[in-house]
Amino acid sequence: MADPESWERKTLEKLAFSALQEQRRARQWSIFFRLLTLVFLIILTFAMMGWFNKGETPLSGKHTALVELRGVIAAGGDTHADRVIGGLREAFKDKGTKGVILLINSPGGSPVQAGYINDEIRRLRAKYPQIPLYAVVEDICASGGYYAAAAADKIFVDKASIVGSIGVLMDGFGFTGTMEKLGIERRLLTAGENKGFLDPFSPMSASQKEYAQTMLNEIHQQFITVVRQGRGKRLKETPEMFSGLFWSGERSIQLGLADAFGSADYVARDIIKAEEIIDFTPQEGIAERFAKRFGAATASVINPLANGGMGLR
Repeated sequence: MADPESWERKTLEKLAFSALQEQRRARQWSIFFRLLTLVFLIILTFAMMGWFNKGETPLSGKHTALVELRGVIAAGGDTHADRVIGGLREAFKDKGTKGVILLINSPGGSPVQAGYINDEIRRLRAKYPQIPLYAVVEDICASGGYYAAAAADKIFVDKASIVGSIGVLMDGFGFTGTMEKLGIERRLLTAGENKGFLDPFSPMSASQKEYAQTMLNEIHQQFITVVRQGRGKRLKETPEMFSGLFWSGERSIQLGLADAFGSADYVARDIIKAEEIIDFTPQEGIAERFAKRFGAATASVINPLANGGMGLR
């Protein structure tokens, strides 16, 4: 007959060993799930940062390619020339693209950025003459937005869209009166008589004002030339056309600033004859957006003209 104490000891050993194995298995599963969670978070982070963008493989079937130009056009902003141009290049290069729509909802912005976009549109239209590019205006296509749109084959608007504002401005503030009232003295030292050009804390210099106006007129004339080249004989010029005024979409058609009414869906379906729309607008990741925001914030501290400046808007 077995010793009861021996049997109890063996039973306790088995229970202890079983409990130890269960703890080990629990730890292993815990480590596994932690690693799985870590991998998931890494993949999610990379995806949000834009590491998994659309590849270079052409899309199958004929389609209409769409690129958005939305918001203020500015280097370092959400809408800048590199972003729009990158999307346009991919759209034209794709083998299935039958036509391209530049979808615009912009009040304008940098004349340089808008000029880059205009130049690239004209280059791509020459390189791919079989692929038309149409600008489609949503709420607003003004100033720098229209500067870019002028390069399109045709411009489509809604009857209530805002179109035009063909002009250039340079804005800022002057605080000299406020400083006098508060008894604040401006101490500005420069090497070069115009280094403090239009300093908001100093009285405006007549010669600097004249120089700035001459420069604005020059850029304005460049804008006018681009519009005339893009619209050609369709343009019905009036004395107010290049004054900075803007018009409804309906009136813009009458003036030759636009061609017809139409949404993106209409243009894809009835003009391009490729109803499927593929969006080629590059999507920026969190890291890139943070870098741009940081760069813009730094520039606003370093550049004394950051709170004012020149623009097509």
